Amino acid sequence: MEIILQYFNGCPNWEVLDQRLAEVVNDRSDVRVIRQLVETPEDAVRLGFHGSPTVLVDGIDPFAEPSAPVGLACRVFRTPNRLAGSPTLEQLHAVFS
Repeated sequence: MEIILQYFNGCPNWEVLDQRLAEVVNDRSDVRVIRQLVETPEDAVRLGFHGSPTVLVDGIDPFAEPSAPVGLACRVFRTPNRLAGSPTLEQLHAVFS
C-alpha cells in the first residue's frame, strides 16, 4: 500500500496527520508513506489537491468530499465530534483495516 501525504508549507495540520499516520502504520511492512510538498496553485490543480493535509491511499483520497475545492488552502475533516485539521486515529485505523 502506498500512502501519499500532500501538504504545503505553512499548514500546521500536516504534521499532526503525519504523526498519526506513523502511529497507525508503524508496524506494517506493506505500507510506504511518501510526503509530497505542493508548492504552487498550478501544482494543486494538476494534482487535484483538496487542501493541506491530504492523504492518498493508493491514489484515492478516502476523506474527499464531493464538493471539495482544489487549491492551496488548509483543509478540514469531519470527525465524530467536530471539524478538525486532521482525521482522528480511529478514522485512519478504519481506512487501513
